Amino acid sequence: MRLLVMAWRNLWRYRRRTLVTIGAMTLALLTMVLYTSLVEGYLRDLERNIVDIELGDIQIFAPDYYDNPSIYNRIDRPAHVLAGLGERDLAAAARLIGGGLGAAEESSAGVMLKGIDVERDALVSRIGEHVDRGRWLETADPSGVVVGNRLAYTLGVEPGDELVLLGQATDGSIANDLYTIRGVLRRISDDADRGGVFMTEGAFRNFFSLPSGAHQVIVRKPAERDLATAVTQAREVASELDVRSWRELQPILAMFLESTRGLIIIVFLVIYVVVAILIINAMLMSVFERIRELGVLKALGVGPGHVLSLILMEGGLQMGIAIVVALVLSVPGLAYLADHGLDLSAIGGMSVAGIAFDPVWRGVVTPWTIVAPVLTLVFIVSVSALYPALKAARISPVDAMRYQ
Repeated sequence: MRLLVMAWRNLWRYRRRTLVTIGAMTLALLTMVLYTSLVEGYLRDLERNIVDIELGDIQIFAPDYYDNPSIYNRIDRPAHVLAGLGERDLAAAARLIGGGLGAAEESSAGVMLKGIDVERDALVSRIGEHVDRGRWLETADPSGVVVGNRLAYTLGVEPGDELVLLGQATDGSIANDLYTIRGVLRRISDDADRGGVFMTEGAFRNFFSLPSGAHQVIVRKPAERDLATAVTQAREVASELDVRSWRELQPILAMFLESTRGLIIIVFLVIYVVVAILIINAMLMSVFERIRELGVLKALGVGPGHVLSLILMEGGLQMGIAIVVALVLSVPGLAYLADHGLDLSAIGGMSVAGIAFDPVWRGVVTPWTIVAPVLTLVFIVSVSALYPALKAARISPVDAMRYQ
């Protein structure tokens, strides 16, 4: 207790240096807490966009379909697969996919038609919540379609306009029909934006003369279940089909997420190395200014261990004050980032590897947001204070008396 009191008093004998050191620690910790919150929020939103809107956690295809898509290569018994996945508490929905040509007025463009079971698809995808103009699909309106944002711009269409679709039916005939645009999607992904045309499952089957089968099954896992376990369970159900996790479907995005988490650590180290240099400099100055004082303590019988503890306590007290102040100051900042975020819409649409995400960059508050920066600061301060403390502990009383 006496050492603690002495350490506290020593700090305020050099008030300006102490305040500068505490301020540097506080600023570093506050910056890293807010930075971690933003990066974690960015990664959370990006991953949520990846799996919630189109990809799902897992996708199932007929063998060879993923590498060589064809309307003729399909899953023969999708209902059996859906039932098996449901027994393992995996939400799933089948989709139909086919290529064609879309035309409106004097404009035309290649399109990718997707037929969905509207009610079941809502269990695995939030794409219906991303309609920018108009309304999402309804089973009762088989002649209505929803198109991607860029496709609508290319064709010059808006909700209520007519769209002519042409394609090759599975029976060899020419597929063609007239549809009404129910809605236009917000930016989702490059593929959906440029050529996506969503229609009901019944309308798709009628258009392509496709009585049965499915081209894709999208699977969502419970939040508490890890992805590897869910993939294993899906492969047990669809052992003869091609089962892929979203990480296998989007390896670049998966690698990007992992590398971004690694970037947090690098930024931690860069900022905290600067703080470490400041701490070492400040504490060495404190030791050199008090060499005679420390020599007297050693001459009075204070052991090296007590001197070492004294210097470490001084560093620990400064660190403790900095942690408390930084965490208190971070509360309004974290609340603002979580509720409002940073609006980056002024710099245009934002996407990563073809997946668009919300231009409002929101933070997130998790245990990692607080614990990681604090633990890193504790480690850096402890290591930084150790050298000045060892220097002080090795001071000889005779040398200290001669020190000028």
